[in-house]
Amino acid sequence: MPHKSKLRVTQTRSFSGQKPTLVLTMRGLGLRGPHSHVVVANTPDFRGMIKKVLHLVTVEETDA
Repeated sequence: MPHKSKLRVTQTRSFSGQKPTLVLTMRGLGLRGPHSHVVVANTPDFRGMIKKVLHLVTVEETDA
């Protein structure tokens, strides 16, 4: 089985005052507030979600 990379997504800004669709996307990623982070699979679905909220998060590739 090939080794799949993961993405560590850290929320850097609050999503209060953002559009409701962005808030739902952040919740869908599992982020709860500034400085929270999640590790998600590097798939097109997650990359699309991250691209939508890129101005609110930082992303780094990880092996975990």
